[in-house]
Amino acid sequence: MSDPTPTPDQPLAEQPVTRGTRAADPDVAPPAHHDDPLRHSRTSGAYAAVIAAALLLVLLVIFIVQNTEKTSIEFLGFDGQVPLAAALLIATVVGMAVVGAVSSLRILQLRRRIKRERR
Repeated sequence: MSDPTPTPDQPLAEQPVTRGTRAADPDVAPPAHHDDPLRHSRTSGAYAAVIAAALLLVLLVIFIVQNTEKTSIEFLGFDGQVPLAAALLIATVVGMAVVGAVSSLRILQLRRRIKRERR
């Protein structure tokens, strides 16, 4: 095999390029550092999501256990006593549902606009 070191008298096209190095051409991009097919895969993303969900579940259980005292709730004619944690969790879920509905409508609006502009 020939020496991979380019000589000044070789034309640029004939200069050997080895993996992980750059030729004398400044327009050649450096090699990508994510050649590992196991890094940043869907499975690794799912694993990270499961770990994050498990941590959130642990925090949620701690929150529920620490907030078991009853509180009175009055809303649109509803009057009752519920645990504080349950009231806060219900309010959180309702808030998430409202945000999810509004953001879904916005996404649908943007998709329709893109379809219209492509025609």
